[in-house]
Amino acid sequence: MPPAVRPFSRLRALAVGSAISLTLLAGCATNGDPRDPLEPLNRGIYKFNDGADALLIRPAGQFYSLIVPEWIRTGVSNVFSNINDVIVALNGALQGKMSQAGSDVARLAINSTVGVLGFFDFATGWGFEKHEEDFGQTLGYWGIGAGPYLVLPILGPSNARDTVGWVGDYYAWPVTYIEHDRTRQIIIGLRIISGRSELLATSSILETAALDPYAFVRDAYLQRRLNLVYDGKPPLDDEDPDPEAKPKPKPDAAPPDAADKAAKPDASGAGVRP
Repeated sequence: MPPAVRPFSRLRALAVGSAISLTLLAGCATNGDPRDPLEPLNRGIYKFNDGADALLIRPAGQFYSLIVPEWIRTGVSNVFSNINDVIVALNGALQGKMSQAGSDVARLAINSTVGVLGFFDFATGWGFEKHEEDFGQTLGYWGIGAGPYLVLPILGPSNARDTVGWVGDYYAWPVTYIEHDRTRQIIIGLRIISGRSELLATSSILETAALDPYAFVRDAYLQRRLNLVYDGKPPLDDEDPDPEAKPKPKPDAAPPDAADKAAKPDASGAGVRP
């Protein structure tokens, strides 16, 4: 195991162990939504994550937004997006999307050089579109089912397939292999705080617009992941047996972009994914 990985072995073990345990428990738990057989347990973990977010991570994101100028925050976000393009390009290739993977590699090269390690996103303006691919999507692309919906401690919303995929993403993330512990930890911490600061407005919308924030995040996450696996063209009713049973938002419902952001792991609290 690379030296850089050791300090986070407990975190990975927690995530994978939680996924395995929750998946095994799914066989003996029931509730109204077949996609979420562990809803009572998931809600408990969601509440824990929400508390950790309110106590530590949201205040850190608010302080970061307050003291760091917007143009610097945008640049930092661009840097992490650029690093993530390594995972995107790799998984595009694993899915046989060679043209897309080539575009992603070109995007990575442009922004890493001309864009100063990704601080400036020139590639988008030059016609190299930003894509979203990860190992969870790759597993889904090759026919592996999503499995039960899971809420992982600290990591947030997931499912059995995406939890396994997250481990692959972690090992493909270049930051994992920075050998200097303090430097790596600072970068990961900045990634968490930067990502959380981008979701501050979304959190407020989620709290005011959703009758049931847990169900809102769950449904948004599952729908988003389904769309990503099928490149925006999911089969009708796949993994969504009763669309009408979804909780209805309040009259001032969240706009579509807010729902998409809420579907991301960070939105329900402290997501620490690459």
